[in-house]
Amino acid sequence: MKTLLRALLFPLIAVLAAFLIGGLVILAIGDNPFTVYRLLLSSAFGLFDALGNFTFDNWGYTLFNATPLIFTGLAVALALKCGLLNIGAEGQLYAGAFAAAWVGFTFTKLPGVLLVLLAMLAAMLMGAVWGAIPGLLKARFGSHEVINTIMMNFIAAGLTSFLLQRYYKAPGDPIMQSGPIAEHAHLARFHTLLPPFPQRIPLNLAFLLALLVAYLVWLFLWRTKWGFEIRAVGSNPFAAEYGGVSVQRQIVLAMALSGALAGMVGINEVLGYRYRYYQDFSPLYGFTGIAVALLGRNHPVGIVLAAILFGALTRGSLFVDIFTDKVSKDLVLVLQAIIILFVAMEAFFRGGLQRFIPALAKKTV
Repeated sequence: MKTLLRALLFPLIAVLAAFLIGGLVILAIGDNPFTVYRLLLSSAFGLFDALGNFTFDNWGYTLFNATPLIFTGLAVALALKCGLLNIGAEGQLYAGAFAAAWVGFTFTKLPGVLLVLLAMLAAMLMGAVWGAIPGLLKARFGSHEVINTIMMNFIAAGLTSFLLQRYYKAPGDPIMQSGPIAEHAHLARFHTLLPPFPQRIPLNLAFLLALLVAYLVWLFLWRTKWGFEIRAVGSNPFAAEYGGVSVQRQIVLAMALSGALAGMVGINEVLGYRYRYYQDFSPLYGFTGIAVALLGRNHPVGIVLAAILFGALTRGSLFVDIFTDKVSKDLVLVLQAIIILFVAMEAFFRGGLQRFIPALAKKTV
């Protein structure tokens, strides 16, 4: 636990530094940083609305926004543990969402529980296939996974768009979306579990599933032989191979599991929110997942916390855009970028600090 807290210390410093620099930017354009940040944080984490009434809206939407980022953050982190950079989570989540929707509106006569489980399995399986292809190309031919996964993103977007327009879009519907899935394939929303929860909040069981998956990923990586072998390959593939680990097999396995995690975004999107496949539904969840994984130090606990932070920024940005005079919601993008820059420069700051402390000691002596 102490090791985890130490690992999360620098990301916390990076977040605070990003807010400090963001405050200077706000000040430079002529607004009040304290007012902007109070509005940003209260609209994301506050328990009361502007009239002083108790509300679940803020936390509900923050956790809903965080749900897909938990899945994509875990997907990127698992690949990184094997020394692989999965840039293809965006394509994998599109493939998974389309598969979940297809099952949901095709096998409508199945019982509800079975249909939900089958749709979940389809989302994971299609995401796994989309991740395993670049993994296989990497393991068999040595082709770089970054290039392959980027190309797979374009294929997923184009293929799902073609299938939707050609076969599954309702005739005359101007919106690029499929028909609805069966009603008994819907995941329960929180308002059915907690009656005080307003029906308008789309937070659903996929959030609890994301927390469960985060725990299972931790269990897999740090408590199983397969997870140990994946981490061994990521640390030193030559030493792992010398120790009897099949590097090629672990590369394919890691990319397939990474794709399956990204495909689970479709569970939240299709079964818990829109109840259909909607083209271009993702505001770059797959790429934001890279930032979430880096900020969370590739640890499931850190990823959950980072996803909630990014979900809060997304929620709060709407209110900043509406209720401030000079600051737009693009401030969130600035904060996210600065956070990632500080996290990426951790080695630089640690090295500078290590050089600074001995120099300071010499001066005092």
